[in-house]
Amino acid sequence: MARPDILVVAHEGTIGWDSAVAELIASLQRAGATVASTTTGRLPRVRTFMLTDFGQARAARQATQRAIAQQRPAAIIYCSITNALLWPAPGAIWLDTIAAENRPGRHGMWQRVAERKRLEQASLVMMWSARSLDPLGDRPHADTVVVPVPVDRSGPPCGRDIAALAYGANPEKKGLDRVLEAWSRARRADEKLVVAGIDGFAAPEGVEVAGRLARDDYRALLRRARAFVAAPTHEDYGIAPLEALADGCQLVTTPSPGPYPALDLARRLDPRLVGDDLAAAIRVALDDPSPGYAERARELIAPFSHDAVDKVVAERVLPRLVLR
Repeated sequence: MARPDILVVAHEGTIGWDSAVAELIASLQRAGATVASTTTGRLPRVRTFMLTDFGQARAARQATQRAIAQQRPAAIIYCSITNALLWPAPGAIWLDTIAAENRPGRHGMWQRVAERKRLEQASLVMMWSARSLDPLGDRPHADTVVVPVPVDRSGPPCGRDIAALAYGANPEKKGLDRVLEAWSRARRADEKLVVAGIDGFAAPEGVEVAGRLARDDYRALLRRARAFVAAPTHEDYGIAPLEALADGCQLVTTPSPGPYPALDLARRLDPRLVGDDLAAAIRVALDDPSPGYAERARELIAPFSHDAVDKVVAERVLPRLVLR
């Protein structure tokens, strides 16, 4: 077996996470790298975040050890900080956020200590967002480069016949209850909020449940919606708000903590649509939309496109990791 340029170490996560890893591998391959991958496989559910992260980190270590012995890769990319915590060999780290951000207090007692060492020892830190390492403060770390999950416009614009759209998968984290409460105060009699990504909940008045959809069908809804409403408790990345902007949909959101790159874009596009009073922001989006919002959104989303990400991978990632 030929020696691969890159070994990508991942874990079996959500559909969105698995898709993101597949996008990274494809980008590396388009840049000319030979890529092998290994995963932790499905991991058992345990009671605490500390044990969850330890089990994932240990499984990633074991998978990496096997892959190194079999394939002798020239370089390694660990997908997520957790997969790098117990690494058997140094490599680059591709991450959305770190334990200092999403494992506060006792939930991240060992992870926060371990990640500081790994972020300093890494050959390169590939951040999904320019703010991914903000919680690290002024602590030292390896060189960084922003390598987001790519997002492109999904198709030509459609008539905006849907007042508002929300994505309800993982409803507690995504703040679906806050979105529904705000919509109940903001809506007019002839307006509907469409909720996608979740099945099986009783829709209140003025809400239509689209359920879990194929990606093309979901993106078609975005092209029809005037506003995308979000209120996450914490947003590590936020692919759904980025997709909304790519498809010219106004992003109405609370100023949620986390790297959340779409939040910065939303503030630049129309700061009236970002605030804790979600109902008021919804009415601004529907009653007084900012002129040229969709066109400006597509300009701001350009650094997240496949072409832009491929350029970063080819020019700033691969030369750093692989000597040809």
